[in-house]
Amino acid sequence: MNKKARAKDPYLEREKQNYQHPLPSREFILETLSGFGVPVSIEKLSESLEIEDHEFDAFGHRLRAMERDGQVMRNRKGAICVVEKLDLVKGVVQGHPDGFGFLTPDDGSPDLFLGPKEMHKVFHGDRVMAREIGMDRRGRREASIVEVLERANSRLVGRLYVEHSVLFVVAENRRINQDILVPPGEHMGAQPGQVVMIEIIEQPSKRMQPIGRVVEILGNYADPGMEIEIALRKHDLPNVFPQDVEKAASKFPKKVKKSEIEGRVDIRHLPLVTIDGETARDFDDAVYCEKKGRGYKLYVAIADVSHYVRPKDALDVEALKRGNSVYFPRRVIPMLPEALSNELCSLNPHVDRLCMVCEMDLDAHGEFKAYKFYPAVMYSHARLTYTKVAAMLENPEEAGEHAALLPHVQLLYTLYKVLAKARVLRGAIDFETIETQMVFNDQGKIDRIVPITRNDAHRLIEECMLAANVCASEFLKKHHQAALYRIHEGPTPEKLENLRSFLKEFGLDLKGGDDPHAKDYAALLSKIKDRPDAQLLQTVMLRSLQQAIYSPENVGHFGLAYESYTHFTSPIRRYPDLLIHRAIRSVLEGAKYTPGSWSELGAHCSMTERRADEATRDVESWLKCYWMMDKIGMSFEGSISGVTGFGLFIALDDVYVEGLVHISELGSDYFHFDQALHQIIGERTGKRFRLGDRARIKVVRVDLETSKIDFVLDGEPDSPKKTRKKK
Repeated sequence: MNKKARAKDPYLEREKQNYQHPLPSREFILETLSGFGVPVSIEKLSESLEIEDHEFDAFGHRLRAMERDGQVMRNRKGAICVVEKLDLVKGVVQGHPDGFGFLTPDDGSPDLFLGPKEMHKVFHGDRVMAREIGMDRRGRREASIVEVLERANSRLVGRLYVEHSVLFVVAENRRINQDILVPPGEHMGAQPGQVVMIEIIEQPSKRMQPIGRVVEILGNYADPGMEIEIALRKHDLPNVFPQDVEKAASKFPKKVKKSEIEGRVDIRHLPLVTIDGETARDFDDAVYCEKKGRGYKLYVAIADVSHYVRPKDALDVEALKRGNSVYFPRRVIPMLPEALSNELCSLNPHVDRLCMVCEMDLDAHGEFKAYKFYPAVMYSHARLTYTKVAAMLENPEEAGEHAALLPHVQLLYTLYKVLAKARVLRGAIDFETIETQMVFNDQGKIDRIVPITRNDAHRLIEECMLAANVCASEFLKKHHQAALYRIHEGPTPEKLENLRSFLKEFGLDLKGGDDPHAKDYAALLSKIKDRPDAQLLQTVMLRSLQQAIYSPENVGHFGLAYESYTHFTSPIRRYPDLLIHRAIRSVLEGAKYTPGSWSELGAHCSMTERRADEATRDVESWLKCYWMMDKIGMSFEGSISGVTGFGLFIALDDVYVEGLVHISELGSDYFHFDQALHQIIGERTGKRFRLGDRARIKVVRVDLETSKIDFVLDGEPDSPKKTRKKK
């Protein structure tokens, strides 16, 4: 048959290259459909596109794929429609624990509200097409789901319940609020109350409740380590290495081979050391500093993971999937198998290791004069900890067996002070936040929660890593090599306006006009650091900034006040750093590194970072809840750490646990939430509760299932003393 119509397909040659029996391209199908001007039957479309009988099945597959991607859809009569002509919105469903949800459109336009009736058709995370249907009673744009394009959940973790002989599972992810029915005989013998993994047999729909079968019984809710097992499955974190990955890792030798050293710079004579926390087992970086005239020469040696993990091999595919290592209390889910992460790649003491070196020359003021990158072989002379280094710096006698290394550590400290001054002059923002650590007993439960004290050893290593990361970024930019930058944008206009409104109440102002610089933030932080309400003001300033992400678009790092910044120093535990190492190696070899779409890689790595943060936050919240169960009825002092329309979050002193005082517990009044000023005010009494106010509370309820702790006020809250603007 002479296919005259098909010959007009502008993408015909592409289809011929990709397929033995080419079909009309998606673009040509959409063009043909648009030409009809009305929805058409599949028969009429097939006739117009000269689809032969033997091609009909394949053509049907292509149309279904176009449906899944939201390009076309079938109306109630079965006719094919072009989605763009139907004014439909494609996007991802974001569920809410209270039963409603939102549609986040793919085009970046504002979210649309989805009522409980619409949410009954879908799960959180599903991709759908929806039609805007007007405004709800609160003035929000509302949508109705027309079609589900892609289901996000094939498996879910939750607890098994039974009511009136009916088995069902309540998902651990509270954004999924439909109960999943379990048919008779599909529960694997799991007992009510146990944590199970279910496979979805029937997805939710307009008339159907979701149905699933139990495929794994995890155990009882309070079993040791159960909180981590739940988090791994809830957030879909890969945690078991496939056989081909384990096999690939097992093939590596235990030591660096002589043949691998050839062609590398030998820096084994340099007294490089690693400085990490007491519990660290994967050592990415080693440092050494020496004087050079009035300035300094700094060596930052980073584990050469790219030598072992090659693009597209089994190790690389799995590392990309994971994106990063995940650090839970008492358990690590590594990005790479232990044979690499803790052994061959890790810069362990007193063994040869392959590394990528950033060698930097800095002047007496901490300014870069020159830098270079090269693959090398190194030998770590000691595995030091932050605590040990801080003690050595404070009292040289504490050096003990490391006395020979003391002068080098002291010179590193001298350079750190120079870099810290340069940081202040640059205008980088230095928020002082309190990090905590859980101390466990022999039963695996929290014994106490203690603050982590950041000492000068932490800051010393941080400045060395910042320096190497900046050089990596500049190196790639100078050689026009595409890369993933670590970008951090300043405040949005809306957040900036809210911040200034809040500061105005305190007689303060953020300089910089409509486009403030990090220096303006740093100047204000310096101005308020000795005020009694400094923590409150700092918290609001921090919340005005956007989240740092990975992107090929280099827009700079606002918080660090760098025009160009990337991550180079942790390739054992972060995939973006591994990409940067490959890019640097390519430049050194005179080539270009092209791993695929840099934008997609950036979005994926940003997602895995958020996923890890959410999973660790879930685990910590559960452990804190478990710890607080025997403290019901006890009173504690704390500060208001969050203000919402439904109540106040209180962070407790000393115990470092947060809970909620619901708005109904604030007193007999109508309370109104002021988002810009981070406060709730009583309509009749004028009673005000503001972020940072001190409060005494009583613990009244701890719910392990939802990881929520409820407080009630035990007396009136105290506002911190504020310096108000004179009227």
